[in-house]
Amino acid sequence: MDLIHVIGLGVAGNFTHHLEQAGELEDFKNVVTAEPDAPKGIFPFYLPGSDSFLGVYSIGTDRLDLPDYEANAQVEPEIAVLFTIVYDEDHTVADLVAEKFTTFNDCTIRKEGAKKISEKKSWGPNSKGMGDKWIPIDKFEEGGIMDRYHLCSFVKRDSVLHPYGVDAPLRGYSYFYGKLKNWLIEKMNTQEDFGPLENIAEHLKTCGYPKQALITIGATAYAEFGEKNYLKRGDEIYVIAYDAANDTGDLTTGENKVVLHQKVQ
Repeated sequence: MDLIHVIGLGVAGNFTHHLEQAGELEDFKNVVTAEPDAPKGIFPFYLPGSDSFLGVYSIGTDRLDLPDYEANAQVEPEIAVLFTIVYDEDHTVADLVAEKFTTFNDCTIRKEGAKKISEKKSWGPNSKGMGDKWIPIDKFEEGGIMDRYHLCSFVKRDSVLHPYGVDAPLRGYSYFYGKLKNWLIEKMNTQEDFGPLENIAEHLKTCGYPKQALITIGATAYAEFGEKNYLKRGDEIYVIAYDAANDTGDLTTGENKVVLHQKVQ
C-alpha cells in the first residue's frame, strides 16, 4: 500500500521499559506527562511534501537499508494504525478514526547528540518497514478485534532465530484505544517544539493538512538479544502480529498473522 501522501507519526514511550532499554530516557528528563505511565510525546518520521530529510518516503517492505556510516541501529517492533484525520473548520484535529492496522519496524539509530527524535528515525528510503497486509479495525475499543492480537519480533543471524522484542499483547500498551486516541488528538493540536519533541500542528499545516496519518503506537520492550545487539548487514527481521485466540503455532504463516520480513542491507 502506497502511503506517500499520508503523514507518518510515532508515539514515544508507550510501553514499559522500552525507553530505558534504548538508552533514551535521559532525552525526556524535562518532559512532564499527566501520568507516570503516559507516553512522552509524538514525533514525525515522514512528512509528505517536506523539503527536509523527513520528506523522503522511508517505508519499505522487504529490505532495510542501514546508513552508509556506522550506525547503532535497532529494530523497534510496533503496531501501526492508519487513522483518518477529521479537522475542525480552523484545522485543529477534531477526531481520529482508526481504519486498520499492521506491523511496523520503526528502526532507530542510537545517535549521540541528536536534538530531536526524528533525527534518529529516517535516513533515506527503506529505513522503515511495514507488514505484508492490513487487518481492518472493527472498533478501536475494548471488545474489538485488536483485543486478541499479540506482537512479537525476531532477528535471524547466522541461521539462528533470536527473540528481539518481548511477546506482548496489544492491550499491554500503556495508552490504548480511547485513551490513546484522545491523547493523540491533544498532542497533535498542542504539542510544542520542546526538547526532543516537535510542533505537530505546524507539521500538519506544512503538509497541507493530510487526510490520513499512519501512527506507530509504540515499541515493545526488548528481549535480551534485542537489547544487546545492533543490526548487521545480512540479518533478517521479523515483526509479527498474531491472533492469540487462533494461533497455528507457525512463525510466519497463517491468515490470522501479519508479518513484516526484512533483509538488512
